[in-house]
Amino acid sequence: MFSDFLRRLTAPAPAPLSDPDARLAIGALLVRLARADGDYAEEEIVQIDQALSKRYGLSDAETAALRQDCEALEAEAPDTVRFTRAIKDAVDHDHRVSVIEAMWAVVMADGVRDEAEDSNMRMISSLLGVSDQDSNAARLRVSTVS
Repeated sequence: MFSDFLRRLTAPAPAPLSDPDARLAIGALLVRLARADGDYAEEEIVQIDQALSKRYGLSDAETAALRQDCEALEAEAPDTVRFTRAIKDAVDHDHRVSVIEAMWAVVMADGVRDEAEDSNMRMISSLLGVSDQDSNAARLRVSTVS
């Protein structure tokens, strides 16, 4: 279903993502993170929907459809590095920090910080070019809102 998207994403010199493709990549990254601990919890799905809806101004139906596409893309995607490279190339630093905030919200949605999720957060933050300090600040912002 997403073979053309994945082929473009994994090209030696991928073009910057269009807005719809960036939405898919960011959403798939959120799904991948939520699935990292082997428990794709309802609280995480709700948090992903909230992040996508808020970020893109989507209705509930549009959000659910986008998340379903992101789930399918995540299942087909080869690795996290290619997602993060595409997102880093397509999204400016401040918006990447907001992606990290959304990711921390997903990690903390089920009330459990799993070692696999923490490890993925460190790797993804680094690959997105977001410092440990900025990632930690994003985590603290999210945890004070919860």
